[in-house]
Amino acid sequence: MSNHEILGGAGSSRMHDSARLHVTGEADYVDDLPVPALTLYAAFGVSQYANARVTTLDLERVRQSPGVASVVTAHDIPGENLISFIQADEPVFASTHVECVGQPLFAVAAQSFQQARAAIDCARVEYEPLVSVLTVEQALADDSFILPSKRLSRGNATHALESATHHLEGQLQVGGQEHFYFESQVSLAIPNDNGGICIHSATQYPSHIQQAVARVLGLKRISDVTVMCRRIGGAFGGKETQSTLFACVAALLAAKTGQAVKCRLTRQEDMVMTGKRHDFIALYQVGFDDEGRIEGYRVELSSRCGMSADLSGFINDRAMLHSDNCYFLPHVTINSHRCKTNTVSNTAFRGFGAPQAIWVMEQIIDEIARYLGQDPLDIRKRNFYEPGRRSTTPYGMRVEDPLLHEIVSRLETDARYRERRAEIEDFNRHSPILKRGLALTPVKYGVAFTQTHLNQAGALVHLYIDGSVYLNHGGTEMGQGLYTKVAQVVAEELQIDMGRITISAADTSKVPNASATAASVGSDLNGKAAQAAARTIKLRLVEFAAKHFNIRPEEVVFSNNRVSIGSQQISFQELVALAYHERISLSATGFYRTPEIEFDRSKFTGRPFLYFSYGAAVSEVAIDTLTGENTLLKVDILHDCGRSLNPAIDRGQIEGAFLQGAGWLTMEELIWNDAGVLQTNTSSSYKIPACRDCPVHFNVELLETTPNRKDTVFSSKAVGEPPFMLAISVFQAIKDAIAAAGNRCRRPQLDAPATPERILNAIQDIHST
Repeated sequence: MSNHEILGGAGSSRMHDSARLHVTGEADYVDDLPVPALTLYAAFGVSQYANARVTTLDLERVRQSPGVASVVTAHDIPGENLISFIQADEPVFASTHVECVGQPLFAVAAQSFQQARAAIDCARVEYEPLVSVLTVEQALADDSFILPSKRLSRGNATHALESATHHLEGQLQVGGQEHFYFESQVSLAIPNDNGGICIHSATQYPSHIQQAVARVLGLKRISDVTVMCRRIGGAFGGKETQSTLFACVAALLAAKTGQAVKCRLTRQEDMVMTGKRHDFIALYQVGFDDEGRIEGYRVELSSRCGMSADLSGFINDRAMLHSDNCYFLPHVTINSHRCKTNTVSNTAFRGFGAPQAIWVMEQIIDEIARYLGQDPLDIRKRNFYEPGRRSTTPYGMRVEDPLLHEIVSRLETDARYRERRAEIEDFNRHSPILKRGLALTPVKYGVAFTQTHLNQAGALVHLYIDGSVYLNHGGTEMGQGLYTKVAQVVAEELQIDMGRITISAADTSKVPNASATAASVGSDLNGKAAQAAARTIKLRLVEFAAKHFNIRPEEVVFSNNRVSIGSQQISFQELVALAYHERISLSATGFYRTPEIEFDRSKFTGRPFLYFSYGAAVSEVAIDTLTGENTLLKVDILHDCGRSLNPAIDRGQIEGAFLQGAGWLTMEELIWNDAGVLQTNTSSSYKIPACRDCPVHFNVELLETTPNRKDTVFSSKAVGEPPFMLAISVFQAIKDAIAAAGNRCRRPQLDAPATPERILNAIQDIHST
């Protein structure tokens, strides 16, 4: 990277391109876009039963309701009644059988949202209830699985467990999580005069929506559908596949009426109809020696997938691939069970299955430490991957970077872990009611799509005669700063100020077949593609300048908005204008495919990731042993971002990911009743972290001395998902505080989230044992 003489080059802390618009409320989201005259508004009629046959669906009164222009059911779909691609198991509308509360039966388009929702209530639907499977435990008992179970094994776990000096086993349970993005699901469908349709959608995956809409409408050409997205009001994985339904229904109603149709959910509708993070149950056995080194490990990971597969197969696969976290497991067997339940189909969420599996492993490390009466950090360090024979994951990929030891050792010192441990023990001895806890936990996160073909991206760059640049790529901006970072990459490559670059909306008519903006690879993929496009134009300019000025190509040097051409200098704009007049192409596409990835999913072996991202966090908490309330007091984080493209944005992503993870593990609880109805379906019943839940001391540092060894864009690393798992340190610190309320060597039984009720139960448990 340059020395940042240009404004906004790679490596500089550049403000988010929409920051001012965000804080002033001027940013346009899908719901803010001007709509055509006579636009209609959609609403859904959904199932009120978790599992039932539909015996009557009478919509006559719905059709006669004021303002209603159209009513559609499964019978009105001209193409395929299908929104899922992988398993082909999720329809747009159910017809004779519903499998969860909130599954769509029909949709209405009316002249206003109010009229559409009022019309929904006029439907007469009769059901024949069937037996529902609502929990993971029920699904396991009934052999109810959405996909076949999978196994990952190395060595002989059975023998290692039998011969180990010490042995522990138990059951752990970690809950799901609602995405709770600011902007609910929304799509605007506008038919055009050539029989095609344009969709403005809040989606992470425009190409998926393009394909799904074409299939539902029965169009012969995918290219007849254009999907656009300038920005999303948060997503976290919840708009990767889940936005497809709402875009398809808006498109169906628009095609039927010939009018634009907007589909926008209320918060409650969104929470009832859309998928969540998978909750997991883990049954484990672990064998270890006197030093706490793991010798054998077996775990049964069972997750709630919901009524259809969605992305559950890949999510559970990633959970298996991260079951080791940072620890070498010489003999291991991991069995993964993907449970079908009569609840909404669970889906992608930040971390994509890895957080649940890493949480399980960190609980086991904590159990070993308390069993042996040692500090959990010492047990963690003894089990870390190391160069040599302890450097290979259970699936056969080598852990090549020695960063884990460096990060943990540095953080242990900088955060005064040992000193604070002694101070906290002294505090707890003199405090009968309030107890404090401390924990340091690491993360190792594999970066790439585990579906190999998705590791590709495209970009389009236009250079205009005034030296300005138009940039388009397949990534979507959901607040994470992707557009800013990719613009910085182009600015760095061309050595121009970022202010010269116009950032445009994701658009399937400009960059086709783009992968979802997910898996933390948005910058890796789209940055590389945009860099390739900019470099193509730059090489054309170099070749032109060398020929025009009769010098060698290596004498043409771009720097700080100017171009050195031998002994003379001209402005970047002057060179562009000269090239234009000599008919040099100033437009280029760029393409990138992630190298080195070779993963055999059938054998579960190979290299599923390009590299690993690392980090560690120290968290200190206080709990009230009378109420069960907990307070996050201090957090220190050291995270590996390679050579950061934008340190300010990366720090913001780390802070946000950590707090979202803390919410998952301490307060966010999904509760279904016995009828399969989600009870925590509003902001009043489902709690997420607020400003007062942030620690007063919140220190985030980037490991800035270690650029990525792999050929990523300017040696950077992914930052969206890995820091989420650092919040496990909060949960471990709570367990540490609970242990301080009794005998510290006792192992508190605490499932996640660690709500006040669960904390009180855990305190009571250690007092009674």
